[in-house]
Amino acid sequence: MPSLVTPALTAGTLAASEQPEIHGEGILLRPWQETDRSAVVAAHADPAIQRWHCKTMTDDEAVEWITGWSRQWQDESGASWAIVDGTVAGQIGLRRIDLAEGMAAISYWVLPEFRGRRVAPRALAALSSWAFGRLGLHRLELSHSTANSASCRVAERVGYRAEGVKRSEARHADGWHDMHLHARLTTD
Repeated sequence: MPSLVTPALTAGTLAASEQPEIHGEGILLRPWQETDRSAVVAAHADPAIQRWHCKTMTDDEAVEWITGWSRQWQDESGASWAIVDGTVAGQIGLRRIDLAEGMAAISYWVLPEFRGRRVAPRALAALSSWAFGRLGLHRLELSHSTANSASCRVAERVGYRAEGVKRSEARHADGWHDMHLHARLTTD
């Protein structure tokens, strides 16, 4: 009888290769470039993004944020991609990567001028397919404030099942928020 246990991914799986470009439905996920800093600054100046992320960014901080992703890829602790739909439309990333457990958490944001164009669900579908198929992860989690109905719709649209509420789990601009937890398994 075949084993139902997925073998653990070994350390070095990410660091051994360059961070890839991922192609999705009409979008491209690519590693961040220093020339993307104005998009990062604009995103963190957007009131809707600030509501959930609690910070602004200067040009220098944006450069450090961008270069920090290369270190996280090499450390195998995280990865982030610019979502490109002609130009930078947003961010999607893997946080808290745990190769031994085959898990990661997803984060994303979309710039105001790209909202309503299904950028987030297309990016989430592309990253999920890559993380399960190419990287070999077993479980992807996505958390969002219970007040963020747009993120809830994105998660559900891409097959991330609601699993529960984490009480007072994240601090946002207006205080502590309960967070919905969604997840998808490679077997879903």
